[in-house]
Amino acid sequence: MSDNRRFTMHDVANRAGVSYQTVSRVINHHPHVAQDTRERVLHVIAELGYRPNRAAQLLAGNHSRVLGMTTFALNQYGPAQMVISVEQAAREAGYDLIFANVTDTALESVQAAIHHLLHWEVDGLVFLAPLTGMTPEDLRMLCGDVPLVQIGASGGDGASSAAVDQAHGGRLIAQHLMGLGHTRLAEIRGPAAWVDAQARHQSLLDVLAEAGLEPTASEAGDWTPRSGYEAARALLAKGAAFTALVAGNDQMALGALRALNEAGRRVPQDVSLVGFDDIPEAAYFDPPLTTIRQDFEQLGRQGVAYMIERIANPGAAAQHSRVLPRLIERTSSADVTR
Repeated sequence: MSDNRRFTMHDVANRAGVSYQTVSRVINHHPHVAQDTRERVLHVIAELGYRPNRAAQLLAGNHSRVLGMTTFALNQYGPAQMVISVEQAAREAGYDLIFANVTDTALESVQAAIHHLLHWEVDGLVFLAPLTGMTPEDLRMLCGDVPLVQIGASGGDGASSAAVDQAHGGRLIAQHLMGLGHTRLAEIRGPAAWVDAQARHQSLLDVLAEAGLEPTASEAGDWTPRSGYEAARALLAKGAAFTALVAGNDQMALGALRALNEAGRRVPQDVSLVGFDDIPEAAYFDPPLTTIRQDFEQLGRQGVAYMIERIANPGAAAQHSRVLPRLIERTSSADVTR
């Protein structure tokens, strides 16, 4: 083009004969765009020399109807379900969602992901990185004046947040097993760097301590079935005497189940086994797994609702919610005297 005009996403949409949302999807590499439409939009972007400019859009009083979200460990059930729930809630509210993956919580990695999202015309940022090592203050500095909501961890005073009460889930497990008469509990805990793993582990310790007990033995896993298998084998090799085994998630419980079976320890006759997450397969383990169910759908709706409020009222006080998980009792846990 011969003039120096700064073109907008609406200009691209009008020239290409598509909707504003379609241009957003093309820019953000959304898979559900027809190839000929994608090529037409990309051609117009090149022809106009269009570049996203968030500041110009906000000065014009427009909103992109696009939210940015950092993602982490999408191969794990919990983080993947959080992303799905946020995307569904955002779409129902009329927003598209774009992603930037964080490989670790080093400041440089998080900064790169946030800068990538801010390059586009996002109205707000949803932060999902369930690891320790970054404070709410660090995040606010990286995001500037862009509305921020944290999912899965507290946002402090400056950012709203929605999270599952992991400690409550840990308490439910301990109380369930103690109610069945178990006093010798072993544990396969999740990675120490994960906020969720720390909360589940600590709450288990707290409830046992209140009863004058402590875990018979404990091993760490990395959330995978293989690590649960190896951790359970290690517990058995130590000769740990336990009647109940608490796994930090259902995948590790699956690996532990195999190790117990190989060792001739029957579940639940010899050892009660409990997991966390209630993955779809948990009801079909042999025996079906007692576990903790997290309401990810509610988590997504609450987080997006907070985001919309922050966009409409940037100066409003931060809001925080804790979604309570619930115990799903199946036949992998039983009365110790049975």
